[in-house]
Amino acid sequence: MATVAAMLKHRGWDVRGSDHGVYPPMSTFLEGEGVRLMEGYQPEHITSDLDLIVVGNAISRGNPELETVLDRKIRYCSLPEIVRDQFLWGSRSIVVTGTHGKTTTTSLVGWVLAECGRDPSVLVGGIASNFNASYRLGHGREFVIEGDEYDSAFFDKTAKFLKYLPDIAIVNNLEFDHADIYPDIGAVELAFKRFVVLVPRNGMLLLGGDSARALALREHAKSRVETFGTSDGCDWFASDIAVRPSGTSFKVRRKGALVGTFEVPLLGAHNVRNALVAIAVAATLGLDAGPVANALRKFQGVKRRLELRGSVGDIRVYDDFAHHPTAIAETLAALRLAHPDQRIWALFEPRSASSCLKVFQDEFVQALDGADEVVLAPVFRGNIPEEHRLSPTEIATALITRGTSAHALSSTAEIVQHVSASAAPGDLIVVMSNGGFDGIHDKLLAALKGRPQ
Repeated sequence: MATVAAMLKHRGWDVRGSDHGVYPPMSTFLEGEGVRLMEGYQPEHITSDLDLIVVGNAISRGNPELETVLDRKIRYCSLPEIVRDQFLWGSRSIVVTGTHGKTTTTSLVGWVLAECGRDPSVLVGGIASNFNASYRLGHGREFVIEGDEYDSAFFDKTAKFLKYLPDIAIVNNLEFDHADIYPDIGAVELAFKRFVVLVPRNGMLLLGGDSARALALREHAKSRVETFGTSDGCDWFASDIAVRPSGTSFKVRRKGALVGTFEVPLLGAHNVRNALVAIAVAATLGLDAGPVANALRKFQGVKRRLELRGSVGDIRVYDDFAHHPTAIAETLAALRLAHPDQRIWALFEPRSASSCLKVFQDEFVQALDGADEVVLAPVFRGNIPEEHRLSPTEIATALITRGTSAHALSSTAEIVQHVSASAAPGDLIVVMSNGGFDGIHDKLLAALKGRPQ
């Protein structure tokens, strides 16, 4: 919401907004963009000079500002609607979707097109380090946008990505997630089926060939379809993958013909798939492989995606947004390939709507087994009935039976104390949460610095 507010401000709109407890960096970002932020939700914030209210999907009936808008019948819309209406009708929309990898893939595609001179606009659900922002407003025709399957607003419970007018559509993978929105995997698949039929006949649908459910969407497409991945038979096929601490190199073939050798300063096969999307989109737009390869080498990553937060005495602390079992497993596997002889810690906070539920409990055991040391925080959402709530203690017990050292601890302070007392030089500590995890990164780095020498 804040990013779109800043984009509208750059388009000449007078923008202001309401929220509870906004703090840096978001508060300072909005201030720097000239967007006025009002604390809390108050009816008096809805003044007579407002032309349009954009309603975020966190707002529901009973919100005092929303009730005022409805009572006075002021024009309103959802966030994806205003993105579509103000930015996408006149653009070539490149919409990146999938259960995992959307933010990195969107950033990769946007950066490659920018570096290759297309001057795209970009809207991404994270901070793309090459742009040092979550958006870019260019003058080119392409608009690269992260397509979220989460719902749009209280009055529209369909996926955001259904509003984004895809000309080039990407489905990286498809798994069950967002248990608060979708009752089962069938409901998730239905949303993606509706998405792929939006691609026009002269458009392109790129499907992740390593994901069976993504691949199955081919039968619903009305456009040209190409596949990408590390599995035999993919139109865009990556092979000879080599993971090193500095990044990952790989060869790419398109329908059997060698395109070239590429390198990206990211770790793991999942990031190879993300980079394949950028390569395939660039080729679809007529860009040569050489400049694309140069752009990929210059990619600086995305904040909170295996981002190094600091080092103390050869102990490295990373921040990672992984909160779904597959993402956790892929991140740990990539780190293992890059650092085969070092001890890996996974500090996991169950925070997202799905990860707080038992729905993924067995899968979390398998995913976290990729670490040497596992520490689980309490479930973030406290209002879940016990019979439906994830049990960190049960996960730790299951990991111990597999031979993995694991602890379920009761507070951030206890986690920091345990890890700082036990970590040794060469250890890699990955903090995994889709939230702030009570500022554990800085607290842990401070505790490591304060250890007796």
